[in-house]
This record gives sequence, structure tokens and C-alpha cells, in this order.
Amino acid sequence: MSAPAQQLNKVIELAERRRDEALGQLARLRGEHQQAQAQMDQLTGYVGEAERRWSERGASGVDVALLMHHRQFMAKLDHAIAFQHNVLSERVQQVEQAQSIVIEAERELASLRKVAARQMQTWLQQLQRRDQKHTDEMAQNAHRRRLDNDSSFQPMSS
Repeated sequence: MSAPAQQLNKVIELAERRRDEALGQLARLRGEHQQAQAQMDQLTGYVGEAERRWSERGASGVDVALLMHHRQFMAKLDHAIAFQHNVLSERVQQVEQAQSIVIEAERELASLRKVAARQMQTWLQQLQRRDQKHTDEMAQNAHRRRLDNDSSFQPMSS
């Protein structure tokens, strides 16, 4: 009789592989999210710096062409920030979805391990019962032989 856990080992290995792949995907997506957040931080920092410089320059007066150029530049930055905000939102959704996949993979793996542990426990109990039955039968046979030997050996009366 082979241990039932051996039968589930392949299934457990596959579940572990799926979980590990899901963890790898989650790590990759978290890295992408961090990169997107760094780009957003860079853009917003750049906007703040541009506004600060414009305020300093505006104090001494500016011509219309420079004002138009600044407005166009700020509109492009606003567009880049809006785009980056969408990228960040997508990354957050992807990370959340990947986390859900990891959680499900962990649940599946835990369930499989629990089933394997239960099967192993049942198998061990069956082995123990079989061994106990065998031991009881051996003891019973030994007792019978002793009784047979005792009954066949009867002292002679004088």
C-alpha cells in the first residue's frame, strides 16, 4: 500500500507552481506600480517647480508670447499628469487583481495540503489497525500453541 500523499504530490506541486507564478506576477506588477508612482511624483514635482519659477519670473513682468508658451507648457504637463493618473489607476487594479489571484492560489494550496494530511492520517490509522490485527492474531496463535502444548503434555500418574 502506498501513502496517499504521494498521489497528491503532483497536484500539490502544480498548485505550488501556480502560487509561485502568481507571486512573481504580483511582484512584477508592484514594481510597475512603484515606477508609475515615481513618474507621477516626478511630474507633480516638475509642475511645482515650473509654477515656482513662473511666479518668480512673473513678478518682473512677462510678454504675451511668453505667457502663451507657459500656458501651453502647463497644459502639456496637466495632460501628462492626467495620463499618468490613468496609468496609476490601471496599475492599482492590476495589483489588486494579482493579490486576489495569489490569495486564491494560497487557499487552493492550503486545501490540497489539508486533504493530503487527512488522507495520510487515515492511511496511517489503517496501517496501525492492520498491524494491531496482525499482532493480535500472532498473540492468539501463540496462546493456542501454548494451550495445545500444555494439553498434549500431561504428566503420567503413578
